[in-house]
Amino acid sequence: MRNAVRPLVRPDAGQSTAADVCTPTLTRPTLDRAAAQRLATLLRAVADPARLQLISLLQGAPLGEACVCDLVAPLGLAQPTVSHHLKVLLDAGIVSRQRRGMWVYYRLVPERLGALAQLLGRSDDDVLSRLPSTSEH
Repeated sequence: MRNAVRPLVRPDAGQSTAADVCTPTLTRPTLDRAAAQRLATLLRAVADPARLQLISLLQGAPLGEACVCDLVAPLGLAQPTVSHHLKVLLDAGIVSRQRRGMWVYYRLVPERLGALAQLLGRSDDDVLSRLPSTSEH
């Protein structure tokens, strides 16, 4: 009965009225399955406090890039943990990496962050200042 008009029968009345009729106006999702999957991957990648901090650190890096060894101390995490988080961001296309000898440098991919900001409707206002803390829920 998809997309059909279905009367809603109130248990107390036993009959439906015009006000009780469900009239769905949505015919198809505006986000196709493939785009939704890509978006879900992107959102999963940033849905972690450590990864958000990594993004912030890379954004503020003097040369726009940093080695894992530069990111360990500010995060207070072990090097393998930081490497894991960077791999998640890399797989989502949020960061890129470049090997230089025995060091690997990571940098943000601005197009991916721009797409995420656009999707979330970011304006010129400070987005973070408008987010409620989790303790307010």
